[in-house]
This record gives sequence, C-alpha cells and structure tokens, in this order.
Amino acid sequence: FFPSLFLGVGKTTLIQKVTQALKSSGIPIDGFYTEEVREGGRRTGFDVVTLSGKRGPLSRVSSDSSTSRREYRVGQYVVDLVSFEQLALPMLREINHGSDADKKICVIDEIGKMELFSQAFIQAVRQTLTGSGTVVLGTIPIPKGKPLDLVEEIRSRKDVKVFNVS
Repeated sequence: FFPSLFLGVGKTTLIQKVTQALKSSGIPIDGFYTEEVREGGRRTGFDVVTLSGKRGPLSRVSSDSSTSRREYRVGQYVVDLVSFEQLALPMLREINHGSDADKKICVIDEIGKMELFSQAFIQAVRQTLTGSGTVVLGTIPIPKGKPLDLVEEIRSRKDVKVFNVS
C-alpha cells in the first residue's frame, strides 16, 4: 500500500506505471484507480477508472453548501456512491469469487474517505484482503484527524507492506 501525506505526489501515476508493467509481463491484474477531473485548470472532482476501461464519477464539487440527508460529502466534494459502487463492486466480487486459478493482482486506488462511505466496498475490500492468493496493490491516506477504521486495519496487518510516497 502506498500512503501519502500530500495530494498530487504521484500515487496514482505510480499505480498506473506498475499496472502497465505487470500487464505487459502477462500477469493477470484487475482493479480501479481514481483520476482527477479538471475543467478550466481547476479540479472539479474525481472519476473511478477500471482497468477494463470503464469510467464514472466518484465525486464532484458542489456549489450548494446545504447537505441533503442522502448526500455524502468530503470537503467541497459530493460523493456519487451509486456510480462508485457500480464500477468498483462487480470487479471486487469477481476477484473474490474466482477460483484460485483465477487469482490475480487487485488494484485499489484508493481506500480513502470518499470510498469508505460504501459499506459494501468495506466488506469487499476485507474479503479481498483475506482471500487466499489475491495480491492487493493499493493506496491509503496518511492519518490526519480522525483515523479511518479500515485504513488503520490495513496498515496494521502483518501481511501488508506499506511504502510512503512523497
């Protein structure tokens, strides 16, 4: 797992380069990464991009400061939980329910505040981490403020190696 203190240090770029190298070596790999969405030079949100080429919104800047009951927010961003789950969950379920012969490397970029609004995602990540034969290549945030339970659980696992990216 690659945690980072700062946004924009290159975690996703690193994940993409490692993914390309593994794919070109013929190693089976699946998963997703998050990508910044920019309009007119400013960041307006994030998309989820699967390694199979599907893309959808993870979050967008909201101009409305009021929050509805069903709205999930991180700072100025409103999280599109339905879109995220429609992209990430089928891929994780496929990895978790494949036979040992189907085991591959699973890319999860990232396991952070936005993604952790999804209880189904939390369950799927836990299942992926405990599944035999699946190697997870992922990113997690450095703790600041209130710790994120799943992130700390991952960080403290004996079978996880954490590399700090700066």
